Amino acid sequence: MSQDQELPIYERLGEQKLAAIVHGFYGRVPQDPILGRMYPPHDLAAAEARLCSFLIYRFGGPPVYLRERGHPRLRMRHLPFAIDQAARDRWLALMLESLREQQVAQDLCDYLERFLGDIATFLVNR
Repeated sequence: MSQDQELPIYERLGEQKLAAIVHGFYGRVPQDPILGRMYPPHDLAAAEARLCSFLIYRFGGPPVYLRERGHPRLRMRHLPFAIDQAARDRWLALMLESLREQQVAQDLCDYLERFLGDIATFLVNR
């Protein structure tokens, strides 16, 4: 499968599995020495809901994210956060741990690692 070819992520994983992946990630964040301080405890649940809604929309599910928040504008939304290479790498590592925990098929893991890695790199601003 080529790197450019988008897999039918939403159809293969479904909303519950995508939500479980995001939930697994956010379960790791508060204890993380790099990311924990970037996420205010009072906003963790809302941040989890936003990421889940974004991924569901981005991978072909219902466009709830667009209806509620409009265009993703990822760089603008993340500008207030100091995202350096270490934060990028840690974010991706925690997401990949959650993917493995959810036993996502290897071809999907490979695709998601590239996709999420590209987004994480795009958001580096320091």
